[in-house]
Amino acid sequence: MLAPVRRAGIRQFVRSITTKPDLSKPELLKTQSYVNGQWVNAKSGATFTVDNPATSEPIGTVPEMSVEELQEAISAAKEAFKDFRKVSNRERSNMLRRWSQLLAENQEDLAKILTVENGKPLAEARGEIGSCIANFDWFAEEAPRIYGDTIPSWNTSNRMHTIKQPVGVCGIITPWNFPASMISRKVGAAIAAGCTTVIKPAGATPYSALAMAELAEKAGIPKGVVNVLTASENVKAFGKEICENPLISKVTFTGSTGVGKVLMSQAATGMKKVSFELGGNAPFIVFNDADVDAAVTGAVASKFRGSGQTCICANRFYVHESVYDEFAQKLTEKVNAMKVGNGLENGVNQGPLTNPESVDKVHRHVSDALDKGGKLLTGGKKLTDVGKNFYAPTVVANVDSSMAVTCEETFGPLAALIKFSTEDEVIELANRAEVGLAGYFYSKDVSRINRVSEALEVGMVGVNTGLITEAALPFGGVKQSGFGREGSKYGLDDYLSIKTIVTSI
Repeated sequence: MLAPVRRAGIRQFVRSITTKPDLSKPELLKTQSYVNGQWVNAKSGATFTVDNPATSEPIGTVPEMSVEELQEAISAAKEAFKDFRKVSNRERSNMLRRWSQLLAENQEDLAKILTVENGKPLAEARGEIGSCIANFDWFAEEAPRIYGDTIPSWNTSNRMHTIKQPVGVCGIITPWNFPASMISRKVGAAIAAGCTTVIKPAGATPYSALAMAELAEKAGIPKGVVNVLTASENVKAFGKEICENPLISKVTFTGSTGVGKVLMSQAATGMKKVSFELGGNAPFIVFNDADVDAAVTGAVASKFRGSGQTCICANRFYVHESVYDEFAQKLTEKVNAMKVGNGLENGVNQGPLTNPESVDKVHRHVSDALDKGGKLLTGGKKLTDVGKNFYAPTVVANVDSSMAVTCEETFGPLAALIKFSTEDEVIELANRAEVGLAGYFYSKDVSRINRVSEALEVGMVGVNTGLITEAALPFGGVKQSGFGREGSKYGLDDYLSIKTIVTSI
């Protein structure tokens, strides 16, 4: 029998009395949108308030831009594209390097802004800004290496070759869970390719995007190349306009599968180039020959990063029956040691969820599992004494496929443990999901590593690791997790068009 592990005397929290971050350069906390090289308010004067999810107190306001103002930004990006497409690959590379250097110089301020608007612990925020720096550096290196091909022709009088050209204006829609790094992966590729951009950041987290725009300007990126427009009430109308405006040639979106389907249908009206990174429901498999301690460490890193609010975090933990009790006990002990609170406070490694609705979803999954026979090992409750957006990091055992957590993406700090017996069984269970973004497994058997890596229906596999993201990795999924890849040497493909030139001699 699995012995329950008691929760440690739980989680400390000290409410910060300051909502705005203490920045060495306060000018990085921008309160206007950035359009065609100018900082602008909405013409209507409308604004919306952005709250700190840890304190539920306002950070400030940003403009509620209109669709008409979005159209003006798109037109500016189209006009800028006429010249920017002619800028040399090397100069675009230099722009990205300058932008990267400015991010590095301001990493601490950018991390504080990110923590205040998103809630993630400051150490994680620093890591996210580090990933932005890595993404810009990567695409700075790729920009001068956009090669074409020479192709032999059957006709000896013909010469064939290909060139790659930027697709044009790119509409970029980014999520709240990684408000900086999602922009850097998309904008870095766009600028390396010679495209211009119009960016709609999530209404919950606009400040990271605006701070990056401020540094883009300082890096000498020409006006109209990077545009950032904020909106909250107009978000659906913005998405529709980005997808249907004839001046936009490509749409890239990171978010839920449901929204991705809507945007895809809208973009189809203009046959736009699209790349979508959508929902996940990652399996995490621990085989009987695994290093259990390493698997527990990887599970914590994968599941609880960003309080479980990452698209590639483990959602379903399949653990072989022979190591199930050991894994469950050791994982629960690790989870009990977590400190929940404001991400700016020292020692906090679990921040808030983004809103009360997210808390409710986690609690619904926990309650559903317990009602159907699951066993609570730790957590399992809203931390209302901490704040309305906090949920205790949770481990539930005895989970089976009848429970909602196995077929829905939780997007919160819940580890659901499922026992399995055979390799074939667990592969079938892991592949039941309609989505296929990432998967993880732990094993020492080389033959099994090859078999399972190839059998999992996902775009990315972590073998004996719970962390897989880096600039060199082709990031993306299969099935209803979307299509296209970001980062890596493949990351430019969706921002380029191949042109074939046939010359008769």
